[in-house]
Amino acid sequence: MAASLRLGCQGIVRSFVAGLRGRGRGGAFRLLHTTERQWGAPSVQVFMPALSPTMEEGNIVKWLKKEGEMVNAGDALCDIETDKAVVTLESNDDGVLAKIMVQEGSRNIRLGSLIALMVDEGQDWTQVEIPSVQTPPPPSAATAADVTVTPQKAKPAFLLMAPLLNFRVRISPAARHILDTHGVDPKTVVPSGPRGIITKEDALRVVSQKSVKVETAVQPAPEKVAPVTRQQPVAPPAVALHRPSEPPMSIPGTPPAPGTFTEIPTSNIRKVIAKRLTESKSTIPHAYANADCDLGAVLKLRKELAKDNIKVSVNDFIIKATAVTLKQMPEVNVTWNGEGPRQLESIDISIAVATERGLITPIIKQAGSKGIQEIADTAKTLAQKARNGKLLPEEYQGGSFSISNLGMFGITGFSAVINPPQACILAVGRTRTELALAEDEDGNPEISKKELLNVTLSSDGRLINDDLASMFLERFRNNLENPLHSALL
Repeated sequence: MAASLRLGCQGIVRSFVAGLRGRGRGGAFRLLHTTERQWGAPSVQVFMPALSPTMEEGNIVKWLKKEGEMVNAGDALCDIETDKAVVTLESNDDGVLAKIMVQEGSRNIRLGSLIALMVDEGQDWTQVEIPSVQTPPPPSAATAADVTVTPQKAKPAFLLMAPLLNFRVRISPAARHILDTHGVDPKTVVPSGPRGIITKEDALRVVSQKSVKVETAVQPAPEKVAPVTRQQPVAPPAVALHRPSEPPMSIPGTPPAPGTFTEIPTSNIRKVIAKRLTESKSTIPHAYANADCDLGAVLKLRKELAKDNIKVSVNDFIIKATAVTLKQMPEVNVTWNGEGPRQLESIDISIAVATERGLITPIIKQAGSKGIQEIADTAKTLAQKARNGKLLPEEYQGGSFSISNLGMFGITGFSAVINPPQACILAVGRTRTELALAEDEDGNPEISKKELLNVTLSSDGRLINDDLASMFLERFRNNLENPLHSALL
């Protein structure tokens, strides 16, 4: 009996390995990252992914594929609005888009929610089976009984054969970090990535299910409260007038009545901006210092570069001067990690760009090693992508120092709010002309014209003291006023 069982297992293993190697004989063994396979039209589920570290929910802006349309790996499925930008979700598989579960225009879709179903090419996509559970239940609505009786999903065939073949669990770096942080065994996770890879979305889904179990397990029993005798309300005096706490909401399609208001939906980006600004002003001790910089040399150099068809802006010189100053003063190139300063090796400058969805800060990475023309080209490309909502997550996450320029809006000077966990942000106003008394080459007095630029440095008092901030501004001014001598090119 034991010998027969051993021979049977060996036969299964040999068949499985032969399937893996069957490509040479015209066969193909494909490890699909599906959920449960069912008879008829098996489906591949597409979930709402986490497209930024702070993303908790997203909005479906537009579907770029229609139901029944062929999809290849790498094709754009839909545009998703995150808390930072509009990101295009690409497919990991080949197949046919069978069912769109969440229509475009839908808002506040939770991470891990089912948004679409795909089937293999050749399958009848009109007969795709829709799973009974489409979105993860909210923690507040879950009960202990619901958690315990939920059936486990059937594992794919390659996971069932893994113990026999001693397979290693394939897992992405982001998913490994999430699982290690929450103490989850990767072997208990059902992968949905290509070739059986555990993706970040799989890890987030398992962690959310684990949090539901923990929350329901430790839910305290309701306390017994002594009954309270309800007193009859006392009727108000006849002369008292009822005043509503807020004006009534207006009704669409009717003329607005005096005192009514209209609710304005808040985008995810605006919610995150409000949260981060509140966090910054309430937790970071802001200190401010400002200075005037003479742009005479920069403006003269711009004209000389324009003759060689090199087009750069004053803001590009400001970015380069900031990067050079940070290279000279690395103690300013720091961030706050919650307990103390963290020294950064790379000088990555975040530039504030105003868009229709709100303010976003794309990053010019390694700005200290870039020339002025390369900085100009990079800044122009990032600003255009930010306005179109096409920035990639790695293009706006991070940064070591921020610059916000409102000079083009006629603002003379202002103070900007620090972008945590960064230590500083430089606010740039418009250029103004002033007349000053100077001496010519012969020592005779004359009136000269100066183009002055006002900059204000907002610094984190926990990381940058007043002396260091003043020294940074002084060195920045020298670098900006002497572009040829400060290696700004």
